[in-house]
Amino acid sequence: MVSGLLVQDYSHDYSHWNSVKSLAQWLQEEEVPALYGVDTRMLTKIIRDKGTVLGKIEFDGQPVEISDPNQQNLVAEVSTKETVVFGRGNPIKVVAVDCGIKHNIIRLLVMRGAEVHLVPWNQDLMSLEYDGLFISNGPGDPAMAGTLIQNVRKVLESDRPQPIFGICMGNQITALAAGAQSYKLPMGNRGQNQPVLNLMTGRAFITAQNHGYGIDSGSLPAGWSPLFVNANDGTNEGIMHNTKPIFTAQFHPEAKGGPTDTEFLFDAFISMIKKGEEASIVSVMPKKVDVPQRPQVSKVLVLGSGGLSIGQAGEFDYSGSQAVKAMKEENVKTVLMNPNIASVQTNEVGTKQADSVYFLPVTPQFVTEVIKIERPDGILLSMGGQTALNCGVELFQSGVLQQYGVQVLGTPVESIMATEDRQLFADKLMEINEKMAPSIAVETVANALKAADEIGYPVMLRAAYTLGGLGSGLCNNAKKLEETARKALAMSCQILIEKSLLGWKEVEYEVVRDVADNCVTVCNMENFDPLGIHTGDSIVVAPSQTLSNEEYHMLRETAIKVVRHLGIVGECNIQYALHPSSLEYCIIEVNARLSRSSALASKATGYPLAFVAAKLALGIPLPEIKNVVSGKTTACFEPSLDYIVTKIPRWDLDRFQGMSLEIGSAMKSVGEVMAVGRTFEESIQKALRMCHPSVDGFVPRLPLKRAWGAQQDLQQDLAVPSSTRISSLAKALHDGLSVDQIHQLTAIDKWFLHKLRRITELEQHLGKFSSSTVPQDLLLKAKRDGFSDRQVGQVLGCTESEARELRLSRNIKPWVKQIDTLAAEYPAVTNYLYCTYHGQEHDLDFTDQAIMVLGCGPYHIGSSVEFDWCAVSSIRSLRQMGKRTVVINHNPETVSTDFDECDRLYFEELTLERILDITQQEGCSGSIVSVGGQIPNNLAVPLYQNGVTILGTSPLQIDRAEERSVFSTILDELGVAQAPWQALSSLEDAFAFANKVGYPCLLRPSYVLSGSAMNVVYGEEEMKRFLEEAALVSQEHPVVITKFICDAREVEMDAVAKAGKVLVHAITEHVEDAGVHSGDATLMLPTQSISQGALEKVKTATRKIAKAFEISGPFNTQFLVKGNDVMVIECNLRASRSFPFVSKTIGVDFINVATRVMVGEPLDEARLPSLENPIIPVDYVGIKASSDTLLRSSSPLARGLDSIV
Repeated sequence: MVSGLLVQDYSHDYSHWNSVKSLAQWLQEEEVPALYGVDTRMLTKIIRDKGTVLGKIEFDGQPVEISDPNQQNLVAEVSTKETVVFGRGNPIKVVAVDCGIKHNIIRLLVMRGAEVHLVPWNQDLMSLEYDGLFISNGPGDPAMAGTLIQNVRKVLESDRPQPIFGICMGNQITALAAGAQSYKLPMGNRGQNQPVLNLMTGRAFITAQNHGYGIDSGSLPAGWSPLFVNANDGTNEGIMHNTKPIFTAQFHPEAKGGPTDTEFLFDAFISMIKKGEEASIVSVMPKKVDVPQRPQVSKVLVLGSGGLSIGQAGEFDYSGSQAVKAMKEENVKTVLMNPNIASVQTNEVGTKQADSVYFLPVTPQFVTEVIKIERPDGILLSMGGQTALNCGVELFQSGVLQQYGVQVLGTPVESIMATEDRQLFADKLMEINEKMAPSIAVETVANALKAADEIGYPVMLRAAYTLGGLGSGLCNNAKKLEETARKALAMSCQILIEKSLLGWKEVEYEVVRDVADNCVTVCNMENFDPLGIHTGDSIVVAPSQTLSNEEYHMLRETAIKVVRHLGIVGECNIQYALHPSSLEYCIIEVNARLSRSSALASKATGYPLAFVAAKLALGIPLPEIKNVVSGKTTACFEPSLDYIVTKIPRWDLDRFQGMSLEIGSAMKSVGEVMAVGRTFEESIQKALRMCHPSVDGFVPRLPLKRAWGAQQDLQQDLAVPSSTRISSLAKALHDGLSVDQIHQLTAIDKWFLHKLRRITELEQHLGKFSSSTVPQDLLLKAKRDGFSDRQVGQVLGCTESEARELRLSRNIKPWVKQIDTLAAEYPAVTNYLYCTYHGQEHDLDFTDQAIMVLGCGPYHIGSSVEFDWCAVSSIRSLRQMGKRTVVINHNPETVSTDFDECDRLYFEELTLERILDITQQEGCSGSIVSVGGQIPNNLAVPLYQNGVTILGTSPLQIDRAEERSVFSTILDELGVAQAPWQALSSLEDAFAFANKVGYPCLLRPSYVLSGSAMNVVYGEEEMKRFLEEAALVSQEHPVVITKFICDAREVEMDAVAKAGKVLVHAITEHVEDAGVHSGDATLMLPTQSISQGALEKVKTATRKIAKAFEISGPFNTQFLVKGNDVMVIECNLRASRSFPFVSKTIGVDFINVATRVMVGEPLDEARLPSLENPIIPVDYVGIKASSDTLLRSSSPLARGLDSIV
């Protein structure tokens, strides 16, 4: 019986296909009062810390008396008053004592052939004839049901042989009747995700529970034993008689709301009845799993993913780092193979690093050579994406692993092959009657066309053994199929032609399984976009928001069934297509490895999937692994989320001339962001801003304030998925299109569209007021729905700073909440945090000062894992010095967002507003902005102007260096050579300059990363087009034009200075001539073709620049060299993409030096590679080559995503 309901958020518009009424209607009909907008996390913490408390919902003028249910015999109140029979005529007679029985218990017993006689709680049981006795669940204190305890005791003391089964209250009544003692649990065990262990078999199960009393296992008399125990708190979860057929469960195996993992207990009960006197509990319980012996390994080879690419990005640096950490914790030596110089996992020194690192391609040839040298006895294939998986399969098939005695740890190769080979996978699913879309695996174009004719167009083509949907595509006709199949078969030996399920929902589950067959689903996620868009290119929410409980558990149970059948050991991801208006579903695929979705799930839940998977690969049972967030509970559980996570991909499609903005089954995004909020509105608006600094939220404007096309067809923009469709959705709602109209065009679930419409309606309502007239509750609602200060200011007609002052004057401030895997049920020992305006208290205290490090934001063209390496290096250096660290970042693929890297991690926006909120709340002593790339660097001046202490080089100097015209003027004053230049104020100025110095010329906007909108211009038409683009990305700063020097070499100086004196440096040379962006160029260290005289000029210019800008920290200067002539291109007063490369090549961590400089720690300067005392490799050369995303380009615009060495 529900007497009141308190929730954080309420969806005012319901839209599920199976819904018949709203929750509000049901509550009114049942006369149950409810409140939303409640800080339910705060209430959970009160109950956690004080124990279960009495409460009431009271309306003004309507006082309510509190009645204590603990003082009432609630069983007597809810029990039937007379005997009722269900399943009349069934062969097995079961007497069920009604203590408040759930209907599904009756259903499950009847379904198994029982005629159920439901009797009152105080019924004399000895006088009844039955084949089995069942004691049901019920509310309240079991000790109040004294009559029932006495009646059960008589049965137990008699020699009646009939089996007895009790659930929840039935467990407590049976134990009390046997002579044990009960007690009040401080908080009770409640919810759908309570892990229990079967003490007979060691198997773990996820169960539904709702009890406030427990049984003291230590008080059980002789002849009785605990049968189940809670894996988190060790409390009793069931008992059994050692010789009689009597057993109980404290949890709910019948739970209609799920999970149904322990429904087999009803089978056990009925089986005991059927067996009669031969029955024993051992004979009817699932047999103990034959667990293989733990692999005896002392050295493990971990395969990395190589250079980052579309579909295989920084998530594998994160997963590989976690795996190495897990191995070291188990005293296993690790050998890492990964040519990605910029990754954190390839660091040579550190307690979390591998024992040996090989910068070699992850190919069978090179892996074989490393195996010969290192002789590992185990290999991990699941931490390096598709690259590592494919390589491992080849090594297995060729016999190399067997030849050298190398065990594949975790998922067996046969299981990997069954998930990667489309036909094998389809066959495996057929064995367990699971559904895939109708499909045919083929190996030729002719057979592909034949398969499509059989299935019927449209069809989806998928390639085997590929990543990021590479080669896949939707084909509406034979011509399109033939073209797509030819391309796909050039990359893969096999393709799958399957029926198109376009418009179905796409849902994912992350599943963990150990060798003992313990299996849990850690996270489920739902795509905002319907099927047809690669999940890497879709907006994703976690947990799912539009699934019914029935749909959620149907897919969860299927996931466990499939993973068990495939024999996965470790972590995997299963993807579904779910029909939008029925329970029909199809399995799309299973990834038997860590994936991009795994990284997102890890960060979304706080559950370290890669760390746990690595331990499972060593044969450690899941229940034995601790939940590192709580420090007390087991890792064998399914996290509770009291927040919503939204992931939005980051595309850079406009970087590629002529590239379509349309997205589909082949992944195009290069990075992603993750936002955390207490509501969907708050979460998605934060995520949109995280994706691009120019975006204010869910607004009807394109990024970078680009104009909508003159011939824009809004309906077409909605119907055809693209990287800008979310902006089109905002425009459509702003222009008055209805939710139904948009749903027809997009097939996006109406729940999401209703939520987005509420954001638009709120913005329109807010626009009726000014900053002086806006009501307090409306301003607070806007903040709670994710509106930023800048967004609010634009609507109210004031500046961002005025909007900030307005809300602070009204005491509207964000609350800091923890991500803790268990929704505050257990205290968290980690500080993994986010900010929200939904709340009434902070989750933690702010006492000790810390240093703030700003992360890199989403990976995009020009900003990749290099900047995460820099941030992590800085954080680790600070912690080595004993400094407390606060990190802000929102990229789920990074190592810097691993919660144990810093003291406090904020998964938050890298915006002026949020950084000021956190700085003021934390009382940070200073902030480091120079290790995260351009996003934090651009915030240096605004933060400084708002009173934030910026550590290292002065923000005023950063501003002088970033402003192209100011920087060039200073170089002229210093007498440092540069190409002829001019700051532009008009198109005419550009033409005049070009006519004076001659084409080609280079256009250079200010405050940009990776040459964004930087172009070489060869004539007037290009000048006009490119100048408009440059003005867009550099709206507040003038664009500079310089003469482009042909046939010149390019040299880079990476350095760290202290008060203008260079302490460390490294000079690299580009293989390509100048004109290829340094992010795309191939770098050589040491230089190979630059004269000593030119190198001295480079050093002299560097000295002058460091001194003039009073640099204290990292910086990078680029030079043109033609013969002995040296000219400066630009200087960035921050770490560059090449810092990891030069640091690892010469063996000096530049970021460690820079961090010590910035915080004023002493250094042994004599041992550092200064300009006068360089470290130059003698017997080797370091080469850094970029990993291109789509194409190689002779352009100053970076298009590479990552680098390898």
